[in-house]
Amino acid sequence: MKLFTPAKSSSPQRFVAEAIDDVLERRQFLKTLCACCGLFALGVSPLHAALNIEPAPARKIHGVFDVQARDIEERMIAWRRDIHENPELGNQEVRTSALVAQHLKALGYDVREKVATTGIVAVLKGEAGAGPVIALRADMDALPVEEKTDVSFASKARAIWDGDDVPVMHACGHDCHVAILMAAAEILAQNKAHLKGTVKLLFQPAEEKLPRGEVGGARKMLEEGAFADPKPDVVFGLHVGSNLAAGMVGYCSGPVTAGSDAFRLTVKGKQTHAGAPWNGVDPIVIASEIVSSMQTLVSRETDVVREPAVLSVGVFKGGTRYNIIPAKVELAGTLRTSAERQRQQMMERFTELATLVAQGMGGEAEVIWEANGYPPVINNPELTTRMAPTLARVAGIDNMKLVERSMGGEDFSYFAQAVPGFFFRVGITGKGLDPREVPANHSDLFLVDESGLIVGLRAMLQLVADYSESDIV
Repeated sequence: MKLFTPAKSSSPQRFVAEAIDDVLERRQFLKTLCACCGLFALGVSPLHAALNIEPAPARKIHGVFDVQARDIEERMIAWRRDIHENPELGNQEVRTSALVAQHLKALGYDVREKVATTGIVAVLKGEAGAGPVIALRADMDALPVEEKTDVSFASKARAIWDGDDVPVMHACGHDCHVAILMAAAEILAQNKAHLKGTVKLLFQPAEEKLPRGEVGGARKMLEEGAFADPKPDVVFGLHVGSNLAAGMVGYCSGPVTAGSDAFRLTVKGKQTHAGAPWNGVDPIVIASEIVSSMQTLVSRETDVVREPAVLSVGVFKGGTRYNIIPAKVELAGTLRTSAERQRQQMMERFTELATLVAQGMGGEAEVIWEANGYPPVINNPELTTRMAPTLARVAGIDNMKLVERSMGGEDFSYFAQAVPGFFFRVGITGKGLDPREVPANHSDLFLVDESGLIVGLRAMLQLVADYSESDIV
């Protein structure tokens, strides 16, 4: 059976759906329908609509930036390897921060240190006239992961995290982000005579969240004035990813990542002998009913076509002995949402549902939402439309991808709530490897093809040049 007949067209940019096999899973069918409607699918193997963009025209400054990017590439890779070998967890990025600050001061930046504990805000004023204030962001923190790669600069670092001694690894590519922005900082400083406006660099700690109860990262940087004096007009950020081959760039307009929130749920009952449950109130049964009922918040109260959401329980603890009904049960889980309004609504509804279900069964329920949740990253549509041609010029139209909305979390969202933001992805999977098969970000085997870094560097530089309309006269 074929659900779609390929249309004849002379235009290479027209999207034509592929034929679909007779046996078709419902989930795959829905993914295909979403792709054919021009929406971002949520499956592992995306269907990409053709890009209706043209690469932006090149100017003299782009050629100069490209030459300088090639000249600094070897040093950029060396910085990345040094940071990779010496990773630091959130709010512990002391060595990384010192390395960055020393570099920026030597280049003539106005540097503010210890923003949100270990963050850095640096300002460079262009000398080619008035123009916008453009912020560029790189996150610096690593993860509590034991590295199992065989690279010569593999991490052997350890640190204390939430009271435990843990291994530390740059398993999400933040070492790449720091090195890219350090290289961009040097090239921008070398060309400040040709730059209009102001560049503000944000080296951010603690993107990967902090132990329970701690707030940091982008949100804390904003609270401590990272966007003040001067306030940016726009903010750009990138993330390297194993889901794209080195040399490729991915982007989308609108929702990029999900809102990410964690909850703790305590259900209280009345302890009794398991052989006489009528003498108590069973919190295990109550908690089970809550877990079952909460599924309707997504399946019956959420328009998952327009705004996908996920509500999951990952921890369910209760009881110490087979014949004792415990006094309480503790659960923990995550909520992923596509819009801030939806995020707030689902948090309220889950709290309400858990409380009322417990009361209706004779118990009590308390829901605590962790304070370090993230809103969804939303790429400003107008800014995305304006800057996508820049990425097409950098990577080439054949190396551009419309990427799926991710249900992962990213606190770049706070920056993009404060001013229009554009967040894009840079491929780092080696040639000849299938991005769907290689170890993903956060894996202990996560590897980076460093040839992809120069694409991220060139993109950052040319976004600045194009948004500020700078050139070499």
